[in-house]
Amino acid sequence: MRVVTRASDFVGTLIAWAYFTVGYLVFFSPIHLFLFLFSPARERAFQRTNSCFYRGFLRVLKGLSRDLEISVEDGVRAIRGAVIVSNHISYLDPILLISIYPVHKTVVKGLFFRVPIFGWVLRYSGYLPSSGREGISSVWMEQMEKMGDHLSSGGNLFIFPEGTRSRSGRVGRFQEGAFRIARRHHVPIKVLRIEGTDAVFPPEKFLFNIRPPRAISVRLLGEVAPEIWHEGTPVSEVADRVRAMYGRDDS
Repeated sequence: MRVVTRASDFVGTLIAWAYFTVGYLVFFSPIHLFLFLFSPARERAFQRTNSCFYRGFLRVLKGLSRDLEISVEDGVRAIRGAVIVSNHISYLDPILLISIYPVHKTVVKGLFFRVPIFGWVLRYSGYLPSSGREGISSVWMEQMEKMGDHLSSGGNLFIFPEGTRSRSGRVGRFQEGAFRIARRHHVPIKVLRIEGTDAVFPPEKFLFNIRPPRAISVRLLGEVAPEIWHEGTPVSEVADRVRAMYGRDDS
């Protein structure tokens, strides 16, 4: 039985990554190229195309595992013009959030900006590199200058403030970048909790878990109103308050 399960996971993983690679090159790269050449609002057009691509990826996973359930609260889908922070337990997490929000920005590891084709898509989607050490600090500065317009027009910025995936499921120490951006632009901070992605695609694993029943959920834990910045609350204190929301949810 275990051999059958592993074989099923292996075949399912190949199909999923075939969509991710071949599917992109055949169907979505021509769309990105067309948008690059002709779209008057290139960045948002790239973001909407990315969202469509990742919704398709999740549909492929659901097709491979009919028992996979993905539930997203209505309040999560309704978020606009906010800095979104979330726990981070799997590489599926950013794929999930991009699929939810057609207009979005996020922070991506700087080294990915140097990957052929993929880095080009990241740059023109308006994503931010996590570090300037790869010679792309100019990308960060350019995107930060655009961030106010992006947020004020209803776009979201989502960030995983732990900076890396949790292997235990426990929420680690937060970096303060997301909170500084929210303070700078006086926008709300929306706090999400993602559950179940680590069961479908565990950290440090190549294979998806296809066969067993799985459930993925995204819930809104709370929010921090922008008025908190007028009170002079330190960024570190706001970060601690947000992190505490996860503790209350676990209790």
